[in-house]
Amino acid sequence: MMSNLLPDEAQEKLVTVCRTAVGDSLRSITYFNRFDYVQVYLRDDLEQEADLNSFIGNEWHDFKMTQDAYHGSELGDYQYTIRVFENGYLVRITLEDIGVFVTTDGISMQDFEALASATTEILDDWAIAE
Repeated sequence: MMSNLLPDEAQEKLVTVCRTAVGDSLRSITYFNRFDYVQVYLRDDLEQEADLNSFIGNEWHDFKMTQDAYHGSELGDYQYTIRVFENGYLVRITLEDIGVFVTTDGISMQDFEALASATTEILDDWAIAE
């Protein structure tokens, strides 16, 4: 996929990291910032029908609200969000200016942890490089 937002090499790395963490349960990957997004991966058996623009707006707004609401709480720093749906899960991993949401089939909590940890590491690297 061509994108000025995220070079092909970075997209391939993101897909590799996510597939390593969750295997064939990976449904989709979308990388985003405050102004744009790119769907990096969509599993072959799924149709391109999601309104990603709305998803990004909601996820970005929710990240900011969550960060503000829990800032300084005894829970510690925000790490990631898991949303549970009838047909799968959405995991949002967001830094200050960039983020990824990954959709999956059913996976274990350990898989969610591995996915979030590996994806956060990549996002941290990209944020430092900018």
